[in-house]
Amino acid sequence: MYDPVQLRSFLAVAQALSFTRAADRLDLRQSTVSQHVRRLEAAVGRPLFARDTHSVALTVDGEAMVTFARDILAAGDRARRHFAAAPVRGRVRLGVSDDLVATHLPPVLRDLRHRHPLVELAVTVDLSGTLHDRFDARDLDMVFAKRPPGESRGEPLWRDRLVWLAAPGHRLAPDEPVPLVTYPPPSISRGQALGTLAAAGRAWQITCTSTSLGGLVAAAQAGIGVLAHSAALIPPGLVPAPAGHRLPPLGEVEFILLHREAAPSDLLAALTDAILAAGTRPD
Repeated sequence: MYDPVQLRSFLAVAQALSFTRAADRLDLRQSTVSQHVRRLEAAVGRPLFARDTHSVALTVDGEAMVTFARDILAAGDRARRHFAAAPVRGRVRLGVSDDLVATHLPPVLRDLRHRHPLVELAVTVDLSGTLHDRFDARDLDMVFAKRPPGESRGEPLWRDRLVWLAAPGHRLAPDEPVPLVTYPPPSISRGQALGTLAAAGRAWQITCTSTSLGGLVAAAQAGIGVLAHSAALIPPGLVPAPAGHRLPPLGEVEFILLHREAAPSDLLAALTDAILAAGTRPD
């Protein structure tokens, strides 16, 4: 690992293109700055500056080292802040929508446990609409779920399309009522599915209701009906419904983070970092 002191002297010279001005900025003697740069060049094994009695210029390797030096110093600063900070501890009540559990919750919990082992997490899995209601009732500190249409509260994470899903080979005549596999109210995807079909003048019948995504997927895989679901989170065994079904577009849905302002900021920040570090935006 390169010496941070030498890297700071190098960056000062690279910015000023002068050993004298760099020494003034660092409050060091010019000979000291020159020594730092020489030792860094010796460690690298290549010249970082082209210099004569009148000018100083970065070599190609020196230009590359500017980026490396900044990254190394930034990483060191982050490490010092991490270990200097008091351990995050406490309890957070987190609500997660059912359709995010299999794909996003495991890496979030793994990252949070690794980085903040003293945080106790109480997880509630439910429908997005129910989680919003429980948040309003102050039963939850944070919600990671879909946002109801027309709402603006919460921090948007990503926007996605809702699509109709069915088992491979599923058949549906254009004039046949749409068989729906759906969550119960107050499901956001259910509301959008029914509203879309009503606006299109398409008849439907609910053939299966389940509070769990696993139950819905099993019903759809069995050919019982079609399911309105996030395009980025399509469960195994299901595919977008064929164009021949002539189902109307469902529109978009937003996934958000919602947290209570009065909740401990360090705990919420730790959980937010874990969600973002886990890669919450689908590929």
